[in-house]
Amino acid sequence: MTPSARRSPVLKRFSHPLLGVVVVSTLALPAMPAAADPQPRRSPHTLRDFGNGPERNSTAGAVRGLGRGADHTRFPRDRSKGYPRRVTLTEPATNPADFSIKLGLTPYHAIAPKLNALQRVGDRVSVEVIGRSHQGRELYLVTVTAPESGAEARAQERMREKIEDDPAAAARDPWIKRDYKAPVFINNNIHGNEWEGTDATLKAIERLAAAKDPATRALLDSTRLYFNVTANPDGRAGGTRANGAGFDMNRDFITGSQPEVRAMQQVMIDTQPVAMIDLHGYVNGTLIEPTTPPHGQNYEYDLFIKNTYANGLGMEAAVKALGYTPEADGVQPPQIPFRDWDEGWDDWPPIFTPQYAPFHGAVASHTVEIPLRVNNADYTNLPEAELRRRAAINTAIAGATIDATISHVHAKRAQMVADQIEVFRRGAAGEPSRPAPLGIVPGFGPEDVYTTTFPRAYVVPAGSGQRSATAAARLVDHMVANDVRVTRAVRPFSLGGKTYPAGSYVVDMHQPKRGLANVMLEPGADISPKVDAMYDISGWSLAHLWGATVDAVTSGDLRRVQTRPVPVASPAGAVEGWGDLALRLDTPAEVSALNALLAEGVAVKWSGDGGVVVPRSARSLAGTLADRYGVRFDRARSAGGQPLRRLTVAVAGGADEVYSLQEMGFTLKPVSTAVLNAGFDWSGVDVLYVSSGLSFAQLNEAARTALDGFLARGGVVTRGGTGATFNQAAGLLTATHVAGRGDANGVVSVTNAGGPITAGAPAHSFVYSPRWFTGLGPEVTAEQRYAGTGPLVSGHWRPNADGTGGPAAAQGQATVVRGVDERGAAVVLFGTEPLFRNHPKGLFAQVARSLYWTSISAG
Repeated sequence: MTPSARRSPVLKRFSHPLLGVVVVSTLALPAMPAAADPQPRRSPHTLRDFGNGPERNSTAGAVRGLGRGADHTRFPRDRSKGYPRRVTLTEPATNPADFSIKLGLTPYHAIAPKLNALQRVGDRVSVEVIGRSHQGRELYLVTVTAPESGAEARAQERMREKIEDDPAAAARDPWIKRDYKAPVFINNNIHGNEWEGTDATLKAIERLAAAKDPATRALLDSTRLYFNVTANPDGRAGGTRANGAGFDMNRDFITGSQPEVRAMQQVMIDTQPVAMIDLHGYVNGTLIEPTTPPHGQNYEYDLFIKNTYANGLGMEAAVKALGYTPEADGVQPPQIPFRDWDEGWDDWPPIFTPQYAPFHGAVASHTVEIPLRVNNADYTNLPEAELRRRAAINTAIAGATIDATISHVHAKRAQMVADQIEVFRRGAAGEPSRPAPLGIVPGFGPEDVYTTTFPRAYVVPAGSGQRSATAAARLVDHMVANDVRVTRAVRPFSLGGKTYPAGSYVVDMHQPKRGLANVMLEPGADISPKVDAMYDISGWSLAHLWGATVDAVTSGDLRRVQTRPVPVASPAGAVEGWGDLALRLDTPAEVSALNALLAEGVAVKWSGDGGVVVPRSARSLAGTLADRYGVRFDRARSAGGQPLRRLTVAVAGGADEVYSLQEMGFTLKPVSTAVLNAGFDWSGVDVLYVSSGLSFAQLNEAARTALDGFLARGGVVTRGGTGATFNQAAGLLTATHVAGRGDANGVVSVTNAGGPITAGAPAHSFVYSPRWFTGLGPEVTAEQRYAGTGPLVSGHWRPNADGTGGPAAAQGQATVVRGVDERGAAVVLFGTEPLFRNHPKGLFAQVARSLYWTSISAG
């Protein structure tokens, strides 16, 4: 099909209704002894100081996403063992409320018994626990392969390492060509109420474990098959798309905020799959990637599209071969967005599982959406027999895509391994980004060509050139945890016409996984002119949004820069000077340290310039917190101002906002329209945070009276349309909120006024459905504005059809405002998204400062 023949999408990826079903026989097994906890957590190395001031030898931050950000709880894989690697899994207690049961699928509590049984079938199945869910359930990785001795397993590991570490030599290595087992990764159930991939995987494992035919033996002699049985056991059991923390984990792969996601990241790093599929539901007919444009500009797309399209065609044929029809079964023919759609299902952002996998060597990577909806309203309203019929069909279709992918890799093993090697070779050699040739697969046209320009290196400066050493350490640890190679300068050096001190971090872009390094650190691109509709976010730059100073160096000779590899960032925590101490609130780590001080009853004072003053009497505790969170306490230059207290915040917000506020140590009380109408005790609440689920207009008289009593003494922080509407309806600040286009999102340039909310804040922010404020009353101060020209740095932001709501209209407009109304309520309004999905960590402190400022300014 030619590009012009592509049809516009008629199905939207946004509707993912409720539960899916699969029928798998459950063996009645005796109870087995509990396995030992497979941890312990890896303890990070401590590097000596390289002349960057008096730093403490602290460990990584104790809270993931705060402090240092390297606290990836990993379950290390023992690569010296052969296969099989039998582990007796702990069998959870039976949960009769598991949502899978109604659908005839395997409930979470039945998975461990089944895997224990499958390990006893023969010598092909190995099971490992690779992590725990947010709610503590174990995550199971199953490896299916022909038996390997310890020596054979170590040989496979050496070949895998050579492919990444010395790809040019690997390309010439006859042993790799002949003996390397191609890794395949099958991921299931990342959305908890899209279940059937798990059951299809269990059926595939059972079949492979017992098969005696020569074809299966040949397959397992040449491949290793890795199955993440359920990526979201919390959601599987509870019938929710999100995990137990309320996160859609298939949006978290560049952030890695959730433990389940970090486990999946580590599997991909450790196994280096040449192919992966991620099984979802529900799009009828079965949706099989590759995707529409825009395509991620940091992939080696010529290698990716030829393999992904070929495997997609194979999966499509396998699904069709099952013989399901619209008339008899309600199953529409499969569709491949790249071939069949114009836009709306893209692979631009690296936040999805199959879009993250290529950076670790997957040259075929797919989301697969099985067809028949069994979740949400269908789960509740359809007869159980119909749900089970649909689930059985979905299971068979998911199984067909698994089998097709495994068969494809087996047939194309040599070429796919060679293409993976070539991905890493181009990165290590520092070759320019290659445009995929037109026509490389049918329909690949100019609209599919996306490339980037890789810098020679990125430098994360030390010393006075760094906005935040804490943020820099967190960013470096995050890159290292994702297998990006980072070094640290032993001596001062010059690069790109700029001199950097010893201790600065260098990301040499001549490295195998340069695509991942660049997708994290580059600004991104404004793709608004290229397409009208995007599936999800379009901008995510960690260099702009995580609070650290990062320089892109376009040219230079790195051979003169003396560095050492970084296994973990050097400690950033310190206590300087004498007397009272100053703590700036620039990152979530410092907010967490402040809340820890307040929890201990320390008399901390607000300094009004983005920081606080800590009395000298708390010096010992400050030292402990400097180590724990990697933050710096400097000598105080003033006595500070108003005293602070530990805050209790009533929150009507999204799960991501609640999660981020809890990470920073705030005490939260959830509220909503219904909660307030039922009667809510405002005593002890200091600040109200509103971004969703609370409508002032829908409050009853008693709730409004109680709320008005709070507003006479308390603070209010709002975000987005719901927050702005609440401000207007409650008669708080005099400000008119203006909405940009609803699906607009990305990284924007801002100017900060330097007040208590934005003093020292980054020059960039993040927006989704951007807002701004006009008609500001005399009581209102603009803390932050969109840049005066071209505020969109990267992302997708077009005007509405009538010309309103675009970035040109937002230029110079206020996006964060504060003030105190006539009754004494202190209010901050955000038109940006400072806590979005726990991602823009450099913006978190703006929310924290707002909470503190409103609490001391109200009344």
